[in-house]
Amino acid sequence: CQDWVDHMKVNGFVVKVHDTGNNTVRARLGLPQKLGSCHTALVGGYVVEGHVPASDVRALLQQRPQALGLTVPGMPVGSPGMDGPEYGNRRDPYDVLLVARDGSTQIFKTYNTPHHKRTTS
Repeated sequence: CQDWVDHMKVNGFVVKVHDTGNNTVRARLGLPQKLGSCHTALVGGYVVEGHVPASDVRALLQQRPQALGLTVPGMPVGSPGMDGPEYGNRRDPYDVLLVARDGSTQIFKTYNTPHHKRTTS
């Protein structure tokens, strides 16, 4: 997921990459496997899993909630690192989840939500 690493670098984060097994790292950090994605980061003491936008990581670091961190489970098209020219203009809806220390989640931010059009008869 070099594209996500590049996204973080462009947004002012210093990144050190370790190409090792994510499942082991997730387990050690306490992130449930069901919330997993393709890469795991540790930023300012928080777990950042998957294609989380840099703006949300910055907001997390400013707000400093009592939480494990943020995750974007899976690999939604349109998220940072999954938004290159090979995907066209596709933007799937996805949520960035705030993960509590007990593994529960709540929506931190929602992206690419389709706008509902009103229909008239």
